[in-house]
Amino acid sequence: MKINIITLFPEFFDNFKKESIIGRAIESQKIEINIINLRDFCYDKHKQADDMAFGGGPGMVMKLEPIFNALETVTGKVIYPSPQGPVFTQKLALDLSIEKEITILCGHYEGIDERVIEEKVDLEISIGDYVLTGGEIPAMVMCDVIARMVPGVIKKESYENDSFFDGLLDHPHYTRPSDFKGLKIPEVLISGHHKNIDNWRLEQSLKRTMERRPELLENREFTKEEKKIMEKLEKKLLNQN
Repeated sequence: MKINIITLFPEFFDNFKKESIIGRAIESQKIEINIINLRDFCYDKHKQADDMAFGGGPGMVMKLEPIFNALETVTGKVIYPSPQGPVFTQKLALDLSIEKEITILCGHYEGIDERVIEEKVDLEISIGDYVLTGGEIPAMVMCDVIARMVPGVIKKESYENDSFFDGLLDHPHYTRPSDFKGLKIPEVLISGHHKNIDNWRLEQSLKRTMERRPELLENREFTKEEKKIMEKLEKKLLNQN
């Protein structure tokens, strides 16, 4: 998979491309992250990428000519990180991970000329209800989430157990030692009974989701096993009250 990132600040991504899972994925050629310096497409002598807004007002707006020029060098879906787009989700990341090529356009200042969005952008995406200085951090977030689900980057079962992949929060995780200064792990995890372990993990996922993000359960189609666990959890909650 190829991910193009159009940015005014290409140095932002120097370490990002080298470290951890992203670095290994690039090294093994599972993904390619192509950083495009927008100023290379500013053809005036001052390499100016922004200008004052028509109608006045504070702040500058990124010009459409350099962006149009840069977008002519890429293919695939064009994504613009923006607080006006739908919130980025695991499902959306999974959908994007099967694309051969995508381009993320990093905005700055007051944003980009609206004509770019109307003519060139396929999808605006928000990573949350707040405003950042620019689109570089959202681009990194999207790259990281999408790259993990590209075949061969990590084991499929690893991301399938992540929070949100199946609509639930993840269950607790433990490692050695099993007893640290009296802090012990749940006995079921060292029982060797895989079915019981699976049931415990599902119960913990449902419990955490119910307690911390109950809205995720509102429209969920529960399996038979999940319904049994939810009834059990709801009875416990009633008894506590």
